[in-house]
Amino acid sequence: MMSEQKEDRFDTINNDSDRYKRGMAILQQVGGADYDAPIRALQDIAPALGRFAVEFGYGDVLSRPTLGLKPRQLCTVAALAALGNAAPQLRYHIHGARNVGWSPTEIVEVLILVAGYAGFPAALNGISAAREVFEQRGDRPLGDEAPLGSETTSDRYERGMRTLQRVSRGSGAAVIESLKDIAPDLGRFIIEFAYGDVISRSGLHDKIKELATIAMCTALGTAQPQLAVHINAALNVGATAEEVVETIQQMAVYAGFPAALNGISIARKVFADRTEHP
Repeated sequence: MMSEQKEDRFDTINNDSDRYKRGMAILQQVGGADYDAPIRALQDIAPALGRFAVEFGYGDVLSRPTLGLKPRQLCTVAALAALGNAAPQLRYHIHGARNVGWSPTEIVEVLILVAGYAGFPAALNGISAAREVFEQRGDRPLGDEAPLGSETTSDRYERGMRTLQRVSRGSGAAVIESLKDIAPDLGRFIIEFAYGDVISRSGLHDKIKELATIAMCTALGTAQPQLAVHINAALNVGATAEEVVETIQQMAVYAGFPAALNGISIARKVFADRTEHP
């Protein structure tokens, strides 16, 4: 009886809030039939946290029109997988990515991308979460079309260099050059694996790959030089400055305000440099 009274009081308070109503409308699109399960789970211990999640996370941030809900969801999946410390929320947002129109194969692609920025354990755990979600939904993602060991090292390197040039237009190549005096093999790994094997894959458009990478680098908080490279790359492949800012701001919800503030500082420097040296 007490639990029911708490829930009724929570709903009465928040149904009067425009931010709450707006947030719940977005949450319904993301969460599907059981959209409010995470909020209901907080009723007996921290109802205010549930209200904050709806009003701020969904009502203030995810409802903003500059970046659509579909790219926002894939960026959230990428960031949560990279962080590696929020498995229930990752599963919820993988469901959410499916609910707003991403295919299982596209979700797997962004989780493969995680390997290059947060490591194989994070990517593998993300894939495990996706497998669980897909099994619950009856989804069957397509398998990888390329057999293992089917390409030579030179094929991978050449493809990686082409991809690097296409998306970074020089800023990525400068990073590789900076490694020649101390760790040239690390530079080769970046070309062959990160760009030749992963970023060159055709399952996602370059723009969403770069926005997802911005989300990951911002959320991790340990990759500021790399964040600058990928902000430049996102702009090179068609993202607007406003979309970049929205992606970074969204990470305040999932990785905290310090991560978002630091990301915005990097973006400011990139935008200024591109203005001064177009």
